[in-house]
This record gives sequence, C-alpha cells and structure tokens, in this order.
Amino acid sequence: MTVLDERTKSAPATGRDQRRTELASFLRACRSRVTPEAVGLPPGLRRRTPGLRREEVAQLSGVGVTWYTWLEQGRPINASEQVLEAVARTLLLDRAERDHLYRLAGLTPAAGDEQCPVLDPAIQLILDQLSPLPAGVFNMRYDLLRHNAAYDALFPGATRPRDPNGRRNSMWCAFTVPDCCNPFLNREEELPRMVAVLRGAYGKHVGEPAWEEYIRDLADASPLFARLWARQEVGPPRTALKVFRHAAVGELRFRTSYLAMTAAPETHLVVYTPEGPQDRERMEYLTAHPAASPVPAGHTCG
Repeated sequence: MTVLDERTKSAPATGRDQRRTELASFLRACRSRVTPEAVGLPPGLRRRTPGLRREEVAQLSGVGVTWYTWLEQGRPINASEQVLEAVARTLLLDRAERDHLYRLAGLTPAAGDEQCPVLDPAIQLILDQLSPLPAGVFNMRYDLLRHNAAYDALFPGATRPRDPNGRRNSMWCAFTVPDCCNPFLNREEELPRMVAVLRGAYGKHVGEPAWEEYIRDLADASPLFARLWARQEVGPPRTALKVFRHAAVGELRFRTSYLAMTAAPETHLVVYTPEGPQDRERMEYLTAHPAASPVPAGHTCG
C-alpha cells in the first residue's frame, strides 16, 4: 500500500464523492501549514498538531465551527464563493491554491476541461522553427503531444520510449528512470514543483478514470512521487532552471518557459532556452548529430 489516499484503493466512488474527499484533504493540509503568528494569533503553549485549529479557521473566516468541520470532513454541504474566498484568505492561499480550492468545491465552470485537444498542424511548423531550442507541447498530465528535432536529440528516451506501455510522459520519466541513467539532475528542487503543478491540474479532473489511473500507477511505481503527492501542494507552471546530462555532451542547463495555447485547452508549449554559450553549443551539436543521442537499453528515458 502506498501513501496515496485510501480512496484510490477502495470501491468505486462518484466523482462528486472523490472531489469532496480531495477537498477535505487539501483543507487539512493547508491548515497545518499556517502558523497562528502568520494570521495574528498568539502561538499558544499546547498544540498537539502543527498549524491552525479548525475553530480558529472558522472564527477568522466568519463561519460556524460545525459548518467548517463538516467541510473539512468532506460532508455533502454547499459552499458559496464568498465563504470560500474567506477561507482562502485565512489559509493564506495563493492564486493557484485558491483556484484549486474553488474547483474542488465545484465552482469551476465546466468549460476548459478538454483533455484530448486536436492540435493544428501549424503547431509542428512552429516547433520545427524553434530548433535548435528543444520544444514540445504537453497536456496537464505531462504527456508529450508534439516535439521538434532538438527535443528528440536531448530526450531520445522520452520520444522513443522502450517502456512496454509506450509512455511519452516527462513526469513518468523523471520519477521512474533509475538514477544511473536519469537525465534530470536537479530533481530535488524541480520534482516537488512539478508535482504541485500536476496537483493543481488534477483539481479539474478528480474522479475521472484516466487521471485516477495515472496518479495511482505513478504512485505505485515511485514512492517518492507518492510522498510528494500526499503533501497536497499546489502551484502554477513557471519559468525554472533545469539541469540535464547527456551521454554525448555532458551537462546542459536550460531555462524552461511555459506558453499557454488558448486554441488547445489544457495544453502548453514548453521551450528550453540554453542558460549559457556552452549549453547552446552543446545543444547545437546534438541537433546536428542525432546519432549521438542513443537510448539506453532497458530504460524509458535517455
């Protein structure tokens, strides 16, 4: 049994039930991260658990203790936008976390929930023109939908996976490829951020079979993912430094930029910009010499 919520192992539940369970877990996790001092309360001497008490959240949010307790227990109650906004302020949620809270409470419009967008053929032309900058189009589950030659040269195992399931998924590669062959070097900083982005996207799809299976399979395959997922952290995609190694040229450093694609809901274009002249030269070499990008036998990423 992994540290995933028990709901993923129990009998099938409705999407609404799973959303309430997720909402309850998220609220408890957020409450545990807020210190009394952060919201103007005295620290107190006897606190068995970290963070705020339920009574304090209710008082600061202007709601009844019983009502908030039921909300945090996942009971079938309705919450208005005004009340959720008050709770979000009390728990010091940022924009991404607030949006996640609203979605879990059922206040997100249904529009924009497409998971399998049809990409315009022009997208591939744009990707090709970006070379030698590696670039790819991903959905919110980190599935690779399109990529250019530079991306293929940098990540041959991701574009040509030897995994029997044929996964072309950067999250799966980052968490399941052994350290000896994993091209992703600064995972300690970046993996929690990636999981937080995935958690935010998951809020729109709680209870959907494809998402539930994906989360369950990844947690079963990676104890590290399961631990990070249980932390209930939420964050938006943002520019970040990523460090990779390649068998042919050694270490490469990139700044990743995430560009939303309004014509294809829930997808984004990711462009990897070399951090310095040496990184650019090495990337240009890889793009010009695709044979220098072997896929290690037995692993899913190069």
